[in-house]
This record gives sequence, C-alpha cells and structure tokens, in this order.
Amino acid sequence: MQPKLLASDMVNVKFGQNCTVVQPVNLYGCQLGAHCFVGPFTEIQSRVVVGDRCRIQSHSFICGGVTIGNDCFIGHGVMFVNDLFSSGAPAGGNVELWGETTIGHHVSIGSNATILPVSICSHVVIGAGAVVTKNITEPGVYAGNPARLLRRLSPPAHE
Repeated sequence: MQPKLLASDMVNVKFGQNCTVVQPVNLYGCQLGAHCFVGPFTEIQSRVVVGDRCRIQSHSFICGGVTIGNDCFIGHGVMFVNDLFSSGAPAGGNVELWGETTIGHHVSIGSNATILPVSICSHVVIGAGAVVTKNITEPGVYAGNPARLLRRLSPPAHE
C-alpha cells in the first residue's frame, strides 16, 4: 500500500518587504515582518505573527498562537509548544485549549530551547537547550531546565 505523500509548502503567508526563505519549509497562515529570514526545515503555523528583522534558523517549529516582536533571533531547532495537555489528552484541533506565547523585542533564543505558552519581555537571552516554563518579566540571561535568571541585562537607554 502506498502512503499519502504531502509536500512542504507556503500557503496564505503574509510577507513583509525583503524576506528570505530557504526551502524546504512549511509555512501557512502566518505573517512575517519586513527583512525576516527563515531557514530550511522550519515550520511556522497559522496564527503566528513575526515582527520585523527577525531571524529564524533551521529546524525550528513555531506553533499557532505565537507572537514574536522585532529584532529577534530564534536558534536552530527551537520548539514552541501550545498544548499543555490541560484536559489530560492532546487538545488536537481544539484551539480554545491551546496556550498563547508572546515574545518581546530584541529576544535571542538559543538552539534547541523549548518555549511553553509564556510571555517573555524584551531584551532577553534564552540559553541553548533551556526550557522556558514560566513568564519572564525582567530583561536578562536565562538558562537551564526550567530556565532561571543567570544575570540581569539593562535595556539600551534609547528605549
């Protein structure tokens, strides 16, 4: 018996000016701001909004309900999660059970980090391999599982 074959694609994507996308990718129902870069083997689902001048490296997965601010970096293999199995089983297509994630401006997320449904303020660095399980409300460098503040950062004076 032959399997059903599906190809990766870009469907219903709203692109800002001067975006670069390296295929193969699977992008659908999302919005990318101006001057964004998306590396290969990346999936960005519907209801995702990415700000201007963001760089999303290869093998990353950004699930529905994620908003990313301007000037952010998403490292290789970063995984966003929107289903915490709150009902004891996968939410499947029940969007009401999915969590939302908001990433501020000037946030850098290291390779292989996992981001649960949280809010991360601007001017944050998330270390490689970190697991972010709680909201981050203070600029700084965070790492570990669960991610913890390692040192504070001061936002630039012009903001």
